Formats: sequence, structure tokens, C-alpha cells
Amino acid sequence: MSSQIYRPDHFNIFCGILKQRYFYRTFTETRYLHMKLMIASDIHGSAFYCRQLIDAYKQEQPDKLLLLGDLLYHGPRNDLPKDYAPKQVIEMLNAISDQLICVRGNCEAEVDQMVLNFPVLSESCILYIDGQTIYATHGHINSPANPPKLHKGDILLTGHTHIPAWEEYDNFLYLNPGSVSIPKEGSEHGYMIYEDKTFLWKTLEGDVYHTL
Repeated sequence: MSSQIYRPDHFNIFCGILKQRYFYRTFTETRYLHMKLMIASDIHGSAFYCRQLIDAYKQEQPDKLLLLGDLLYHGPRNDLPKDYAPKQVIEMLNAISDQLICVRGNCEAEVDQMVLNFPVLSESCILYIDGQTIYATHGHINSPANPPKLHKGDILLTGHTHIPAWEEYDNFLYLNPGSVSIPKEGSEHGYMIYEDKTFLWKTLEGDVYHTL
């Protein structure tokens, strides 16, 4: 097992790499006293919707933008999103790389890490914010049907389904921002905001459609 510690001014990240059979699984633990967090998932290489997300990011002015995976590749099960241009998405995300936290989606590969200037291969991220524990992951491994070990009051935060969600389970709260570029079941192109123990679901235009 190998590990490294990275210390920006206002938080600590502890990264470890665990060898499990034929692959390495990474995890990240992040502690914040207080912050405004923007959460988005499943850009899938759409320059059009990534640009809208970046515009929303500039408007929101969050402390960090948490990306829940599937950034560049559209995926074999999806149609091409509008203005599919992964190279343009790379450029836009690299321009704000110091503001990003990211977990690996099922469409991420080592080649994605070669072109992105921020870590994208961690399977999960555990955030402690305002006394709350948030377990963030893409959702193709851990999900409400196969949750990690959580405690009462913890939050499981995933993308992957492309469907916004806010569901209470016995031991945890399940949240999903939906998809930036390929929303399903009539849902919005959108993202989430967390601030002051409140979650907001917003369209890419910034309109709130759910509060928790």
C-alpha cells in the first residue's frame, strides 16, 4: 500500500492505493470546516453542456466543484451528446483544475488521466463538511443497491444513472445530481449545490427545482 498527503490551505486530502486482485482502487478523504460545494456528473464529452456548466460554476462561485465521473467518453450505451468534443472539454476542465475534486466513472481510463491535470482515477471520495459525512462515488460499483459501509445520517452521493435523486434509506441518504449532458427520464441538464447543510438541485441556467 502506498499513500501520499496533499495539503492546500483549507483542507487535507489523504490518498491511498489498494491493490485488489488485478487492479488498483483509489480513495480520497477530504475534511472541510465549511464550504460551498458544486456537484455535477456525466459530462460525457459534450463541449456544449460543459461550457454551460463552467458558466454556472463562474456564476455560483463555489469553493470546489465535485465531478462524479464520466467526463470525456460518451459511452457505448449512450448516443453522442450535443457538440461531442472531448478535446474542448479537456481544455475547459484543465483551466479550473485547481478547483476540482473528481471520482472515477465507468467511462474513465488511464488515458483520460494522461490528458487531464487533476486526479480522475479515485473510485470514491469521503468528504466531511459541517459535521456531515458524504461518500461520493460514480455509482457503478457502490449504489443504493450495493452501498458502502455507512452510518446513520451519512450521505451516499453518486452520478451514473443520469437521473436526479433524493431518497431516504435506513442508514443513509442517497443523492444524485443527474447528468450534465445526457439526462434521462425527462430530467433536467443540471447540477447540485451544497451550502449551509442545504442541497439544491439546479438546471444549468441556475433555476432551482428541488431543495433538501
